[in-house]
Amino acid sequence: MGIRSYKPTSAGRRHGTVLDYGEITRTQPEKSLLKRVTRSGGRNHSGKTTVRFRGGGARKMYRLVDFKRNKDGVPAKVASIEYDPNRTCHIALLHYADGEKRYILAPQGLRVGDLLESGPKVEPKVGNCMPLGAIPSGLEIHNVEMNPGQGGALVRSAGAVARIAAKEGKWAQLIMPSGEMRMIALACRATIGQIGNVDYQHVHLGKAGRKRHLGRRPHVRGKAMNPVAHPLGGGEGRSNGGRHPCSPTGVPAKGGTTRNRRKNSSKRIIRRRKNGRGIQLSV
Repeated sequence: MGIRSYKPTSAGRRHGTVLDYGEITRTQPEKSLLKRVTRSGGRNHSGKTTVRFRGGGARKMYRLVDFKRNKDGVPAKVASIEYDPNRTCHIALLHYADGEKRYILAPQGLRVGDLLESGPKVEPKVGNCMPLGAIPSGLEIHNVEMNPGQGGALVRSAGAVARIAAKEGKWAQLIMPSGEMRMIALACRATIGQIGNVDYQHVHLGKAGRKRHLGRRPHVRGKAMNPVAHPLGGGEGRSNGGRHPCSPTGVPAKGGTTRNRRKNSSKRIIRRRKNGRGIQLSV
């Protein structure tokens, strides 16, 4: 997939680029796998904003993606590669031999007509889903489960890839895209290959309007606000806030500890992402 640029007919067109969507083979989604989802605009059930700078955006339908890949023993044929407005990567429509249709995340190199399978005894090729215990060490994987049967929760964005470093006992040591190394149970499933749409990270929006189309509103600096709205706000003339950067509720933004160390997943981290480097990809 390549990146397309236009003639600078306007200030937004001058630096804006788009994907050419050369991998897309179908423009209309499967209606049986669509669901309408109401948007909250960053507000909770009481109507109060809990996530700032969200709202608006183009209308879109949610595609029901199969993250669990638990249909073992039934081969599936790739019918199409489609665009998904809800995520950065593309999705693939599978037609199973028993007539069922499901969407999955489309890995790089997947083509229409390929046959995919799921289970512990399938061939470790691109697009197949297997438990980590059955995947050879060193292979690239994505859509990794954190708990057996939960469904893929890690490594799901465009171009992301993890790698199995080692296996010991009931655990596998995975190198995540951020460079973090963590332990995942061998019973958890993952899909072989790197997620496609790798060039997504090289796209330049070019203008503020394209960010609004994605549902992202302007991000306002805290020191530009009134003191009633932010701890860094107010002051006579221009100021630097008078304290370390923080959120509107006073949570430190840089260097402060915000992660709950009592989370169950914390004890499975061998090396944190700040101490390591991400996987270098040769694309």
